Amino acid sequence: MRIQQILAVALLGTGLASVPRLSAAQSVVQNVRPNRNTQFLFRNGAVVQRLGNQNTPLKQNVVLPNGTKINVRSGIVELPTGKITSLHEGDYVNAEGGIVFGSPASAATARGDGGVPADAKFDSYVHVGSADAPGLPAQSDEREQLLMRKIELLNRKISLLTQTHTNPPDTEAVDRQLQELDEQLKTSLKASPAPAVVK
Repeated sequence: MRIQQILAVALLGTGLASVPRLSAAQSVVQNVRPNRNTQFLFRNGAVVQRLGNQNTPLKQNVVLPNGTKINVRSGIVELPTGKITSLHEGDYVNAEGGIVFGSPASAATARGDGGVPADAKFDSYVHVGSADAPGLPAQSDEREQLLMRKIELLNRKISLLTQTHTNPPDTEAVDRQLQELDEQLKTSLKASPAPAVVK
């Protein structure tokens, strides 16, 4: 009987001694400096690093430069504010630490709304400038088309300038296109009749 007690205590002691090692192994993190196109995608029950079409399995938890922590096995994300959320299939964390939801149900779960069906889909949207706006004529004149093109180019330039990366973005091509567009707008303004002024 005494030997059984000693054996039980020894086994219990061995088990308890291994607990800190297990938790330490789970807390191993990898500080990463992702490029601006890197995504940490929750896929098939784990987080993978996606760059373009290539998915790379991750072996260690990830800490992004902004302090966002990602558990690669469970998909639990801790934001720098302390808020904790879980990724679901198709969700990902971008390089800046922002969460992009793969489905309306996933987004609803993150905000605590359980009333969205699991098979719900996001509404399709129309890219700006590709559909007629209500109240406007179906055919845009040349000047409107040029202005819409200018808006698209300015949005592209803003997108380039706001992306996180170490080297400044090359906006020369966009700037050149904007200059050409401004010249076209000036010539179209000269060619169009002056608006009537009511006094």
